[in-house]
Amino acid sequence: MKKNPQRQMGFTLVELMIVIAIIGILIGAATYTWRAAQIQGNETATVKALNTLSVVEMQYFNTNNRTFGSMEELLKDSLIDTRFSGNPPVVTGYVYTLKVTPKTTSQQSSYTINADPQQSAGIGATGKNHFYVDSTASTIHVNRDQAPGPDDPPLGG
Repeated sequence: MKKNPQRQMGFTLVELMIVIAIIGILIGAATYTWRAAQIQGNETATVKALNTLSVVEMQYFNTNNRTFGSMEELLKDSLIDTRFSGNPPVVTGYVYTLKVTPKTTSQQSSYTINADPQQSAGIGATGKNHFYVDSTASTIHVNRDQAPGPDDPPLGG
């Protein structure tokens, strides 16, 4: 038998498996990072939307006989964009719940807004934190485990 003086060119099965494993690890890390960035973006957009809704509610209050408006009234007056239509409105992965307490002879009108992630865990998570704001202080409160209320710590606090 004659030996072939040319070495065979190509990759061995082990080399190919190592390359595929490395690519798989990189894709896994990139996917995790991308999801984390997407969740952070959703939460940032939600905080901005809550700030905007608080300002819009105060504008509505000052121009409409000292009462706050529902989502439908704010949409009708074109004070918020159409992303907040729907019952309940879902914007950037968060479900918004606006509750308005009408003005009575013994108390002023008030509002509360909750923003809760559509899905808070798992592969399809749209956010991890629950947010709350009301008419008393316009301070956004946050809770990781459940819908927050006025007794929960303020955002950044």
